[in-house]
Amino acid sequence: MSLHRYNLGLLLIILNIYSLGLIDALNATASDSAANPLQAPSYHSHGSSAAVSSPVYKPAVDSSYRINLLSSFPEDLEFSEYCTELLRLFGQRYVAYVNCLVPAARPVRVCQNCSPGYSSLSEVFLNISSDKLGPANVSCRDSILRSDRLMLVFLLYGSLDTIWKKSNCKQCVTTDLTGPNNDTLYYLTLLNQTITCFEKYKEGNHTELCKNCKNAYKGLNDLYSGMDKNSTLCIDLEDSMNMTRKLWSKNFACSLPREETIPVIAVSSFMLFLPIIFYLSSFLHSEQKKRKLIHPKRAKSHTSLMNIQDKQS
Repeated sequence: MSLHRYNLGLLLIILNIYSLGLIDALNATASDSAANPLQAPSYHSHGSSAAVSSPVYKPAVDSSYRINLLSSFPEDLEFSEYCTELLRLFGQRYVAYVNCLVPAARPVRVCQNCSPGYSSLSEVFLNISSDKLGPANVSCRDSILRSDRLMLVFLLYGSLDTIWKKSNCKQCVTTDLTGPNNDTLYYLTLLNQTITCFEKYKEGNHTELCKNCKNAYKGLNDLYSGMDKNSTLCIDLEDSMNMTRKLWSKNFACSLPREETIPVIAVSSFMLFLPIIFYLSSFLHSEQKKRKLIHPKRAKSHTSLMNIQDKQS
C-alpha cells in the first residue's frame, strides 16, 4: 500500500514539472512574436521542406496608423493653385445653392429665393469651362472637367442646371438674375390681395367670401391666363395659382362663371331651335306652293261661269 502511494506521488511530481516546462516554452514563443510583429508567417507544403512566405502585408492588431490614398501627388504640375481655388469656390457656392433649394421646395419659391445663388454658381462654372486663360496662362477646363471618366464637377453642375431650366425661372426674374421682374411683381401683388381677402372672410360664412373676394380672384385668374398664353410663367407662379384655385373651389366651395360659356350656350340654343325653324319654314313654304297651284283652277272655273251666263243672256 505504501509502495502504491509512493508511485502515485512520484507521478504527480513528474506531471507538474512537465507542465511548467510547457508554459515556459509558450511564453518564449509569444515573446519572439511580439518582438517581430511585421514578420510574415511561413507555410510548409506537405511533403516538402521548402518554406513559402506570404506576400500579403498584415499589420499588427494594435497598429495605430491606417493606410490611405495620397491626398495629392508631390509634383502635380497639371493642377495649379488657380484651379484649386476655382474648385474650392465652386464647392462653396454649390453647397449654398443647394441649401437654398431645399427649403424652397414647398411652397415652391425656387425662382424668387435662389436666383442669385444660381447666378453665382454659373459664374464660377463659366470660369472653369471657359477657354480663356487665367493667371499665369492657366486653363482649368481640361484639368477639372475632362481629366477623368467621371467628370464629377460637370455632373454636379448639370443636375442643378436641369432644375433651373425645368423651373422656367428665366421667365420670372430679371436678366441679371437678381430678383423678380415687373410682370412677376404685379402678379405677386394681386396674389397677396386675394390671399388677404381670403384670410379676412374665411372665418365667417363662405358665401360672403365668395361675394367679396370674387373681383380680386377674377383679376388674378385673368392675369394668370394671360401670362400663360404669353409663356411668362415659372414654377413659382404655377404652384401659387394651383394653391389659390384649390382654396377657392375646394376649401371655400366658390365658383366663378367663365366667359367662354356664353358662346357655348348661344350655339347650343341655336342648334336646339334649328329643327323647329326648319320644320316651320318647310310648312310655310308648302302652304304657299299649295295656294299657287289652286289659284289657276279657281280662275278657270270663274271664266267658264261667265261664258255660260253670257250665252243665257
